[in-house]
Amino acid sequence: MTTTSANSGRSTARAGGTGAGRRRTKGSPALASERREHLVRLAAELFAKKGFQATTVRNIAEEAGILSGSLYHHFDSKESIVDEILSGYFDELTASSRAVVERGGEPREVLSALVRICFDALEPHRAAVTVLQNDWNYLRDMPRFGYLGKAENEVEQLWLAEIERGRQAGIFRADINARLTYRMIRDTIGVTVRWFQPGGSFDAGDLADHYLKVLFDGICVH
Repeated sequence: MTTTSANSGRSTARAGGTGAGRRRTKGSPALASERREHLVRLAAELFAKKGFQATTVRNIAEEAGILSGSLYHHFDSKESIVDEILSGYFDELTASSRAVVERGGEPREVLSALVRICFDALEPHRAAVTVLQNDWNYLRDMPRFGYLGKAENEVEQLWLAEIERGRQAGIFRADINARLTYRMIRDTIGVTVRWFQPGGSFDAGDLADHYLKVLFDGICVH
């Protein structure tokens, strides 16, 4: 697989899409940027709570205390907003994952760090993870979101290389399927967003600690 970063893949996918979806806003550039960021935060909360497909432009505008028409000064659609949310998530995910792999270490150590990256994203990128859990099939067929598959594929390849390295070194079991193992881990962590409550009894670090115990040591007494 040719490794393609989220940024480069997104640039190609957006050539005729998102770029056209960003409207010129009134006021100073700093004020316009602040308004955009505020709208993205509000939309992210709604996407996480109601789901992307169930959230309308009117819902976002009402949450922001503005008319729907005013929202179009900043974004041409809710797809443009979720594009910003998802691209920010994948930019951070791919960069952090690459850095961990490049830093090196024993396969178990590297895999543990990759797991922690995913758990650490549950709070700051809750909306992105929720949208990916609920709306992946809906979004992936849209040309403007073509970068999602490319970014996901890059992250997957990093995981597969570490799992395979661990198998070859005799650290991980030789009879496991690397791709199946990665996807089970990915989906198990991703679905956590449905019940994880920031500020609750367990933070993301606690969840990662417990998950790694079960992943590497199982639940049986040896």
